Amino acid sequence: MANLKVTQVKSVIGGKQNQRDTLRTLGLKRIGATVVKEDRPEVRGMIATVAHLVTVEEVD
Repeated sequence: MANLKVTQVKSVIGGKQNQRDTLRTLGLKRIGATVVKEDRPEVRGMIATVAHLVTVEEVD
């Protein structure tokens, strides 16, 4: 199964609380932070919630 590289590119300042919580759950704390997550429906849903704040790449 593929992995997803998620990078935070925008600040969450002024965002909704659920967006802040979602970024923290993904493991992102600051702009430029990157995490690699397994490509699962739960992770895809979290990414969809904060799609305007992150970039996503598929990695092997």
